[in-house]
Amino acid sequence: MWKKEEEKKEESLLKELCRDDAQLYDVLSYYMYEHPLEAISKKDLNILTEEAEKSGNFRPAVDKAIFEAAQNPEERERYIKVIRNLASKTIPAMEQEKEKVEKEGLTDRAASLGRGIESQKFMSERTGDIIDVASKFYNEKLVEFGENARREARGEERRKAEWKEWGTGEVEKAGREARKKGRREMGREEKREAKKQDKREELAAKERKEARGEERKEAEREELRTGEVEKAGREARKKERRGN
Repeated sequence: MWKKEEEKKEESLLKELCRDDAQLYDVLSYYMYEHPLEAISKKDLNILTEEAEKSGNFRPAVDKAIFEAAQNPEERERYIKVIRNLASKTIPAMEQEKEKVEKEGLTDRAASLGRGIESQKFMSERTGDIIDVASKFYNEKLVEFGENARREARGEERRKAEWKEWGTGEVEKAGREARKKGRREMGREEKREAKKQDKREELAAKERKEARGEERKEAEREELRTGEVEKAGREARKKERRGN
């Protein structure tokens, strides 16, 4: 269920950005990544290009170029040339592979390569539009990544605090049991004084527990406030995208 919801969310954002341009959407639905920091190679673009020229697989280099172009709008024209250059090298490599699989009778594979060739031609013709959409798409994905990372960190802090609270309660409980056991061997006056001490300890423990409870409630309120701020930010960015 979660996977389907994520895929639907990604599709919704990409469709929103492509608007009524079905061909642009079809091409970018193949090239955009929900988790770009995980999916796109960490290698330098020049290294990926060199590897592609040897292997004939230009996909990692194309992915990297689109992602870098989205993150560096001030170098837009340079990346347009880079992506077009990669597309021009990808097409003959795919055409050669298509001829090979056609001879082998692999019609499905040949048809897929044919669609890939058309996508590369489209990418070369509409490079600027692709970069524009990729910039907005990846900007939103990276913002969401940061929000998710911070949310996970807060969740981990909350779990640690709960574990610490449980441990503190267990220590206090053990202390009470130990004092109760020790009173059995005390004299009357000692027992009376020990009971007074127990009450003071119980009161202090209760106050500490209430303080921890208030801290937990404040953390929950802060989590709610943060969620509202993030939601407002998402709505504002969505409104801005629709206005452009």
